[in-house]
Amino acid sequence: MARFYSNENFPIQVVRQLREFGHEVLTSFEAGRANQKIPDLEVLQFAVSVRSILLTLNRRDFLKIHNSGLIPHLGIILCTADPDFLAQAQRVHKSMIEPPEGLANSIIRVNRNAR
Repeated sequence: MARFYSNENFPIQVVRQLREFGHEVLTSFEAGRANQKIPDLEVLQFAVSVRSILLTLNRRDFLKIHNSGLIPHLGIILCTADPDFLAQAQRVHKSMIEPPEGLANSIIRVNRNAR
């Protein structure tokens, strides 16, 4: 299973479900890094330091950081907000069952299903 670091904007309900699926997820709150206005670049650096894939809803900013090539990383999962937390967790989980070859330095987009 995958090892994730969830940005502070990421829903705890999804984190809990991912843990039920067997993934290891460290939240920014658990890491003592919540509510501190930590710059996104430092968020990604921390994910790298704890050897984790970043989970975030902050698609635009982390895509810019990724495209800049400033920080080699283990992967970034960019999610759209979804009030169906179980479905969102299932989509993230599925993306890890068959991850793209060479997940390091890659972006995975996990989008909400159209209704």
